[in-house]
Order: sequence, then structure tokens, then C-alpha cells
Amino acid sequence: MPALLAISLALNVVVLVPVCIGLIRNATWVDHALGPRQPARQILLAVYLSILLLSLLLLLQPRPDAAFGLLAAQVIYKVISPWSVGTWRNPVVLSNLAIAAVHAVTIASLWRA
Repeated sequence: MPALLAISLALNVVVLVPVCIGLIRNATWVDHALGPRQPARQILLAVYLSILLLSLLLLLQPRPDAAFGLLAAQVIYKVISPWSVGTWRNPVVLSNLAIAAVHAVTIASLWRA
């Protein structure tokens, strides 16, 4: 597996495990970052769990072609987030953009290979 791909997938796991646990347990910090528990937040949990499970699977069974699609979808939604949220100052938006930058570098390396 290419090193950058392993880094991107591991980053997904490292970030999403505590976020998903926080969402499931309805942690106070989740309310501050993502708002109160409601259907939209639970749908976000489903999306995050999907990304987490796919990332784990792709770490165990590397498929750069499949990972390319996963990372590309993440970059698109993360780059759109400042406009959908309406601010660049939200901590979730900022972390989304940082992760998108890492994934964009990985995508570029996969594209070249």
C-alpha cells in the first residue's frame, strides 16, 4: 500500500473513532461542535461510521482504486463545508479543510501512480 494512502486511511480512523463515540454517547463537546442531537446529526453519524468502516477495510485489504473514490468524496464534501456552514471559523470546518488537504495530496499521488 502506498504510504500516503495508509496515512490518509489511518487519519480517518484516528479522527472518526472518537467522533463516532462522542456522537453515540451524546457527549457535551459534540453538542458544542455539531449542535444538539436531532435526525441530521444522526445521519452524519451514519456517514462517519461508513467512512470509518471503509477506511478500516481498506487498511486491511488495500484497494487504491476504491480508496481513491472514498477520499475524493471526502475532499469534495469537506471543501464545500465552509460554504454550507456559512463560516470558515468553525472548528469542524477547519479540521475538515486540514483533512481534505492531506487527502488531496494522497489523491494526487494515487493519480500519478
